[in-house]
Amino acid sequence: MLIKQPLEKTQPDKNQPLDTQGTESQLIPRTWDKRIQGQAVSDGDSVSINRLIGTQKLMMLDPFLLLDEFSSDKPQDYIGGFPSHPHRGFETVTYMLAGKMRHKDNQGNEGVISRGGVQWMTAGRGIVHSEMPEQQAGLLQGFQLWVNLPAAEKMRPPAYQEFSASELAIERGEQGQVIKVIAGQTNKGTAGRVNNLWVKPTYLDIELPAGTSFIQDLPFDDNSFIYVVEGDIQLVGSDVSLKQKALGILTKGSQVQLQAGEQGAKCLLISGMPLKEPVERGGPFVMNTQAQLMQAFSDYRQGLF
Repeated sequence: MLIKQPLEKTQPDKNQPLDTQGTESQLIPRTWDKRIQGQAVSDGDSVSINRLIGTQKLMMLDPFLLLDEFSSDKPQDYIGGFPSHPHRGFETVTYMLAGKMRHKDNQGNEGVISRGGVQWMTAGRGIVHSEMPEQQAGLLQGFQLWVNLPAAEKMRPPAYQEFSASELAIERGEQGQVIKVIAGQTNKGTAGRVNNLWVKPTYLDIELPAGTSFIQDLPFDDNSFIYVVEGDIQLVGSDVSLKQKALGILTKGSQVQLQAGEQGAKCLLISGMPLKEPVERGGPFVMNTQAQLMQAFSDYRQGLF
């Protein structure tokens, strides 16, 4: 997706704890650090979006640069889609819960991400693509996550990892829990299809019947968050619920223990290793220095993507 925003400088969060002493032998449950409501924005060709990461409330959560939810049964909210636009220096992750996203790029790649499917695109040194949402059975809902690339990988060749719903790993619990594993691995060993060695992400779509729970180990220093799509979620040992359409940032820790409320819950659990590198971002480009950012704009104008 195309972000309409001024050039911006972001430094790693110096307040994040770096000491992991003792975490190998101790179970440290994660708790709520902060809870955030999304911001209604318009992007692309006037597409209505609920922006969760990438606002003044939360500009980034290293290595995550942006999280958008698009959800509407009104075609006028998204019919214009996201016409051709460039990217450099990071990855875009598109996950569809309902409807479709038709994509096409300037390197001859095109296809459709349908309900339950995911596309993990590495923009690398540069790509120009379009994304056009389409209703299916009157519905459209999905997410796009931006994941930063480390400095050494920002100019790598563009690449795709794309999987349909039937190709994704699914884990089912004894009490009706359904865990769709896009990236990472559950405690029971169910592994996602997406391969990313740079931030080693975990990306789980979790459905829990009322009162049931789910436990997931995470690297202690990962930056992690939960977004509630439906229902509400509590962390075991906490009486604070995260309600539908809210984003919950988690504290550092080695494990997250979720429990669904009385109506059950559907949520995303996303986690990744922080890169702790300077970030220079301007619209569709995310680099490490101002000079690299200006070079990205220049290369795009000269047709070098």
